[in-house]
Formats: sequence, C-alpha cells, structure tokens
Amino acid sequence: MSSLTQPPAVRPSAVLRWGRGILWVLAVLVALVSWRFLLAEVELVMPDMLHHAQDRPLALFAHIGLAPVALALLPLQFHAGLRRRRPGLHRWLGRLYGVSILISGAAGAVLALITAEGAVAASGFLLLSLAWLGTTARAVWLAMQRRIAEHRAWMIRSAALTLAAVTLRLQLPLGAATLGFEASYPLIAWACLVPNLVIAEWLLRPGSRL
Repeated sequence: MSSLTQPPAVRPSAVLRWGRGILWVLAVLVALVSWRFLLAEVELVMPDMLHHAQDRPLALFAHIGLAPVALALLPLQFHAGLRRRRPGLHRWLGRLYGVSILISGAAGAVLALITAEGAVAASGFLLLSLAWLGTTARAVWLAMQRRIAEHRAWMIRSAALTLAAVTLRLQLPLGAATLGFEASYPLIAWACLVPNLVIAEWLLRPGSRL
C-alpha cells in the first residue's frame, strides 16, 4: 500500500488530548454523582456512609461536599486557553481548588483514621489524604513564588490524587465482581492512588510531549 493510501498515524499528542477529554468528562460525572446526598437522605443514596453520617457528620459532609468541587474544577484549571485569556479567573479558581482540598483532605484523613474497613484500607486512604494535601500545598506555594513550571508539575501530581475518586469508582465494580467487596476494598484503597501517581510521573518524565 502506498503512503498516499495509508491512514494517517495518530500522533501521541492527539491520543493524549482524547484521553484527557475522556478523563475530564469522567471527573465531572463523578463529581455530580458524589453530590447525590443533596437530593436524598444518606441512608438511601450512600448506605455505606451512614455510620459516618451518624457519628461524625462534620467530617463526612466536609469531605463528600468539597472533594467533588476540586474534581469538577480540574478541567478548568488545566484548560490552556482559560489560563492564557483569563489568568485572574485561573488564580481564583486555583484558590477555590486549594481550599476545597485543604478542608476535604483533612476531613478525609479523619475518616481514614476511624474507618471500620481495617488497617490496610485506613493506611491507604490516610496516605491518599496526606499526599493530596501535601502535593496541593506545594503546588500553591510554587504558584505564589511564580515558579510556574514547577507549579504545573506539582499540580499534575495533585490532579492525579484528586482523580483517585474516579479510579476508585472504576475499580469498585471490578473488585466486587472478582474478589468481592469486603476482600477488594482494602486493596482498592491503595490501587486507586498508586497507578495515578505512576502515570503522573510518567507524564512528567524528561522529553514528555505533555
């Protein structure tokens, strides 16, 4: 077959754009679904969270109310056109992103420490919360220092941890169908964050076309 009749090769940048678009759609959908407690009682829409709602409602609602805010803001914060044309809006949305993670991450750490799902799940979710807080704080500090290239790298790490909410919801049905919920949940507490961080570091490697 001649080069004139061969289909054009898909460039890595195009694949990356398509993948990022799908990821942003999933992020917004998960954020919207996470706010379902606004439409009905927790025992109806989040029965697994009922014990937290009864015993520690402040931590639970701070986490499930504000973590989706950070998730929904990701597509806007990584939109190059918005950053270029509306830098002021980008900064204010970044502040909202940071505050949302500060509160929901701290609440998530509290919930992790008192989870009834065992030490493995607790340690995974605690690490997620602490890493989420740490990477985001580093990204915000670098932005304040105008170290934009470093800020962008740490925002990618923060985003990877924010997107653990998406990874978690993709893995839960698979884990329940294979190992069962009880056996798979502690593993997913780790599996929802480790691959995301690995992918983030791969994207940040020298020579990446990201």
